[in-house]
Amino acid sequence: MFTLIDLPYAPTALEPVISAQTLSFHHGKHLQAYVDNLNKLLPGTGPIDLQLEDVVKQSSGAIFNNAGQILNHNLYFTQFAPNPAAPAGKVVDQIVKQWGSLDAFKAEFEAKGVSLFGSGWVWLAADKDGTLVITQEPNAGNPITKGLKPLLTFDVWEHAYYLDYQNRRAAHLSALWQIVDWKVVEARYVK
Repeated sequence: MFTLIDLPYAPTALEPVISAQTLSFHHGKHLQAYVDNLNKLLPGTGPIDLQLEDVVKQSSGAIFNNAGQILNHNLYFTQFAPNPAAPAGKVVDQIVKQWGSLDAFKAEFEAKGVSLFGSGWVWLAADKDGTLVITQEPNAGNPITKGLKPLLTFDVWEHAYYLDYQNRRAAHLSALWQIVDWKVVEARYVK
């Protein structure tokens, strides 16, 4: 049985980038619904002692959609902090090596998020050799299904930003850098 993750910060901690109201709906309603739906779908479908990542890799249809959204949101919510660590470490060194600068990487990442049609996620992921790639994943997609390690993600479903930014997806994506905890991204990269 899967459960809703606890947020590692207070509901108001990410303001003004993400309001307490958005966080309440996004975490407390949307993510909770995915958890509830997955738990209803799993009985009778096989063993449920799998890790969430394995469920995502091995499933399809409604189970994949709900498990994928849980995994995506867990990674999303836990990469933020009210006083985040500054960009540093091996992951930032690799970003600079591949994109020339952190600003060039951010610009491409935001552009991929803005240009993703419909709902989904933009990801920074690493292959088994540590090479980084930016992917656009529609709906519940996660680069883990492509053999990549997810490191950083921005949610481009409207529920992630509409209360705070209305139809200004680009403004939302740009603002998120203020709360990205690069210590978390680094830990995911070196793990």
